[in-house]
Amino acid sequence: MTRADIRKVQVIAPNFKRRLSGVTATVVRLVPVQSKDIGIAATGPVIPDHVPQIPLWQLVTMPRTGPDGPRVWHARRNVEMIGGLALKYLLAKRLKLVFTSASQRKQTGLTRWLIRRMDAVVATSDRTASYLELTAQVIMHGIDLEGFSPAEVRTDLRKKLGLPKGGPLVGCYGRIRSSKGTDIFVTAMIDVLKNIDGHALVMGRAVEKDRAFLTDLKTRVEAAGLTDRIHFLPEVPVEQMADWYRVLDLYVAPQRWEGFGLTPIEAMACGVPVIATRVGAFEQIVTPETGALVAPDDPDALKNAICEAFAPPRPIETWAKNARPHVAEHFAIEREASELIALYRRLLTEK
Repeated sequence: MTRADIRKVQVIAPNFKRRLSGVTATVVRLVPVQSKDIGIAATGPVIPDHVPQIPLWQLVTMPRTGPDGPRVWHARRNVEMIGGLALKYLLAKRLKLVFTSASQRKQTGLTRWLIRRMDAVVATSDRTASYLELTAQVIMHGIDLEGFSPAEVRTDLRKKLGLPKGGPLVGCYGRIRSSKGTDIFVTAMIDVLKNIDGHALVMGRAVEKDRAFLTDLKTRVEAAGLTDRIHFLPEVPVEQMADWYRVLDLYVAPQRWEGFGLTPIEAMACGVPVIATRVGAFEQIVTPETGALVAPDDPDALKNAICEAFAPPRPIETWAKNARPHVAEHFAIEREASELIALYRRLLTEK
């Protein structure tokens, strides 16, 4: 475990959820990068060993002030805002409270009440900012460009992962549930594969309440006679995900709803073009030079977009060339880290 010295910690990034989520992934990615330039530590019940961290119990016993005055508490969930307020007002810790919102719907009364008590609010996209009552600074997510990079030889990697050698490979990854549009992807690909000699990958986990949803998708694929071309794969560890992007010719993000959505950025960093729905931050992520956007909950529109991508003059080839340069310019994790650090330092020096 990378234990941080609480006496030197200027910023605390709590992650109070045990199960892997987008917020958890954000904290795990960002804190090691930010720690190169500021004293920051994560805290929570499940933090990977490589991430600078302090144990939860130390929140209670830590000195009231940080090395240079107050500390920053950067919450990303309601429970973490509540935790920061409790530390500040019940235990008299000197804290500047920051909240990052990725939500794209009107917040509950509790959330709005909590946000009004923050010292600064960050939104992960322009659309997210439009749902907030208070002015927010927009800081979009970034990713590690070293961890996500194109394959040297895609055919070799396909063989290593036990995937079909020939034909286009189209993927859709993430939680398997209705809000993620997994059924939209499957419906579209059943029609697409009538016209294209390729394969589709559906990768992710279905929790208990979504098991029937997954079973229905598999039944539909079987009824279409495509069990050997639409493959349902289990969730893999985060550190293995890059390889599963690298083998693709096209990545599809068919969500009905999304807070931000990192998967299109991860795919493009691996040189893979993207077709996504107009939800989350996708309209700011996917450009006409790197892919296409379609309306959510419209399998026909998605099918047509995928078929057009592979049809002459094969725009998918141009998209693939532009994908990684676009991410490198706009979505490197170092850019996200530096913008957040600038915000922390402003708060730390405020009277």
